[in-house]
Amino acid sequence: MNVARQVHNDFQHGPQGWCSYDYHASIVSGGTNVFILAIWSGGGGPKESGHVWTDHTRWSADTPERPLSILPLLFYRSWIDAESIDLCDSEVSVYLRGDDLRLDGASCYFWAHALGTRWHLTGQPLRIESGGWSATPNRIHLKPDEAQWHCSWSIDPNDPTPLTDVLGTAASYGFSFAGFSSEVSGRLSMAEFEIRT
Repeated sequence: MNVARQVHNDFQHGPQGWCSYDYHASIVSGGTNVFILAIWSGGGGPKESGHVWTDHTRWSADTPERPLSILPLLFYRSWIDAESIDLCDSEVSVYLRGDDLRLDGASCYFWAHALGTRWHLTGQPLRIESGGWSATPNRIHLKPDEAQWHCSWSIDPNDPTPLTDVLGTAASYGFSFAGFSSEVSGRLSMAEFEIRT
């Protein structure tokens, strides 16, 4: 049952569960997923709000993804004992900042995951402000239109879960880098993450 319909991570009291995914460390650890908690700061964000950050020492390329993707910031709802969320036709708002961030051709996307399948919203690349916070946040609309999305991974590549089902029962979501020719390095910061219906 999907009851949660609004999310607001203001990062005033901690990282609120946001992590990076280190795929390489997951392989070394024998298949156990390795998630590294984002670093939290109670200030320094837009209008001196709280924020979280991560860098290339905490993420690595997720090689089963097609194309190769890095998942620098992600959140699983189960980590806070929350049920899946219906993201269909929701709006995501977020500030993203890069410091010494070398994208090497990568774009940054929002993604959603459920039922063994991940979809990236490639039709709405996100802006990362270099060296500071932008005056306004990124705003993207999560319409269940497969022409705007790319299925990057499924536990069953021959039968991926349809986008409408993933958005309707999203168990996790976050941000990715895709399209790089060498692994992205530097720092990525996030502030004022919101999901609104």
